[in-house]
Amino acid sequence: MGCHDRELSVLFTDDARIARLNERYLNRKGPTNVLAFPMSGGPAPDIESAMLGDVVVSVDTARREADVAGETMEQAVNRLLIHGVLHLLGFDHETGAADARRMEREENRLMGLIREE
Repeated sequence: MGCHDRELSVLFTDDARIARLNERYLNRKGPTNVLAFPMSGGPAPDIESAMLGDVVVSVDTARREADVAGETMEQAVNRLLIHGVLHLLGFDHETGAADARRMEREENRLMGLIREE
């Protein structure tokens, strides 16, 4: 994926905390399943760092999504972690249908690499 020797911060939290982060940093109300905060890019100049960024996963939302999708909790968390890391690498499903399909293909490919035996 082109990110050798990079670090990743992961926070597992609940719906209340992720909702606060969602509103504070993205100006969106309510909880979400995963948030990604890249270390590089944005309005500040790129910072030379081994840190790829932060991924925040709501365990509450992951549990609900696992129940609806018929996934195990481990599968749901893996999917959300992959989704968050892809955002850190520049994938964005909100920029259009083609980008959403590209991101979904990469998510599916990566999930296929970690399928439970």
